[in-house]
This record gives sequence, structure tokens and C-alpha cells, in this order.
Amino acid sequence: MPKNINESFFHGKKFPPENEVILLFRGFYTAASGMIAQQRRTEILTNNLANVSTPGYKADETVLRAFPEMLIQRLENQALPGTANKRLPRLSYVGPLNTGAYVQETIPRFQQGDLEETGFSTDMALVNINMPENEAGFQGTVFFTLENPAGGILYTRNGNFTLDGAGYLTNAYGLYVLDDQGNRIRLDSDRFQVDEDGWIIQDGAPVARIGVAFAENPLALVKREDGNYQWEDGVLPSAYGQGNMSFLVKQNHIERSNVDLAETMTQLLTAYRTFEANQKIVQAYDRSMDKAVNEIGRIG
Repeated sequence: MPKNINESFFHGKKFPPENEVILLFRGFYTAASGMIAQQRRTEILTNNLANVSTPGYKADETVLRAFPEMLIQRLENQALPGTANKRLPRLSYVGPLNTGAYVQETIPRFQQGDLEETGFSTDMALVNINMPENEAGFQGTVFFTLENPAGGILYTRNGNFTLDGAGYLTNAYGLYVLDDQGNRIRLDSDRFQVDEDGWIIQDGAPVARIGVAFAENPLALVKREDGNYQWEDGVLPSAYGQGNMSFLVKQNHIERSNVDLAETMTQLLTAYRTFEANQKIVQAYDRSMDKAVNEIGRIG
């Protein structure tokens, strides 16, 4: 490309100025980043739909954020007044560049799900009655405690439990359910009762108390596989004896997913249409660049 592209002619036409080329690529990258963000949002929404029937599942929400703007300047030569061949470099202002949006983070929505009666004695659900808000304005919540095979404790709202062959209370994926002392719970049979305070009563006597932990800031939990969560700063405190909050344990019930099917379908359709709109913009820029390279810049 010649040093002064504004003085170059191809078939009697000027080559596009640098400002126009920069504007072309500016829109290209903005639209492309919009496609990537909407694709990621679509993946999260479809995962929510796939778990609409998963007990205790908490829907994920995406937070979109714009990339920081950048100021573009071009270095060029400017002729000195009264001189023929002397030029000095100077910066020419082009304009701000916004390279689009991206998915900054994914946040679970910990609102209470509806209860569903199952009739199975091993099924349990947690019901939030009074949950205090933290400094950030988010409500805390409670979780069942599970033994983590890799060490430590996992937390879940999925109370779809069962008894294994040895009589231990486990979840649907074979993880042991813990009591309020961090021990495994072993029962003689599935003929037992669980009161609203979490006590497991068998043959008229209390056997153990279901382990329930309280998370003041549930957004700080790390999401693991199978809908479980982990607290990486140690162990969450027990929810029993917390004077500023209250909850219930409901036997023969499970907590349904809090995914709103109609709302999620609407958001999914919106994300798809936004992706499609950005895709058409990218295709239009691609045709413009193809024309600039193969027609305007062609030497006959």
C-alpha cells in the first residue's frame, strides 16, 4: 500500500481512507463479540431448560457487560508550512472503539422452588421461612450437606434421597447425606419420620438430625457437577440455632427446579434473534471487505 493512500487511484477510484477501514473492522469485531455473547447465553438457557425437572436445581442467569472503550489515534506525517519536503509526525484523532459485549459471569438464582409431594419417606425438601439479607442485599439460604469424595463437604438443595444397600442415606448420585455432626446417617429401613426441625425418628426414638448448613452469601459458593455447591473458604456454619433466620424440613416432598419455563423460552428466543441479527451484520461487513479487496483495490 502506498504511503499516501489518498493519492492512489485504481480504475479512477480512490482507495478507502484509513478511517473508513478502521470503522469497518470496528463494526466487524463489535458484531462478532455480540454473537459470542449470545451463543454463551443460549448455552446457559438451554442448560436451564434441560434441568427444569431436576429437584432443587437453581437457574443460572448471565450478566452481560460491554468491553472497555479504547481511544484510537493514527500516526501520520504533516508537511511544515513553507517547506516542500519536510514533514513532522503527528497524532490524528480517529475516535473511540467499543469492541462489543461479553458474558462477565453466571449467577445462580437461589429463590425458593415449589414443593412437590412424592410420598417417599426418603425424600426431603428445605423451605426458607425467614432468610436475612447480607450487606450486598442478597438473601441467604440453607442447604443439605453431603460428603465430598474428594474431601470436605458439598451442599445441595436436591433432597431426592434414598437408602443404599448398607442402609446409609445417600443422594441420587451415591453421595452420603451427613447429619448435623458431619457423620453419615445409617437407618434400619425406610420406615422413619422426619420432623420440621430435621430430626429423624425411627421406632419412636430420634436417630440423627439432618445436616443443614446456612450460607449468608450463596453467590460466593462454587457450582460443581450434579447441581452441588462447594464453599472454598472452609465449611459453612450449621443452620440450627441461628436466631436471625428460620426454615423447615418437609418429609415426603422435594423442591422443584425454580426454572420459569415460559420466561426461559422467551429469553432463549430473544438471544437467538439477537445472535441472528449480529450474524447478518458480520455477513454484511464480510461482503464489504470482499468488495474492497477484489474490486476497489484491483489493478487492471
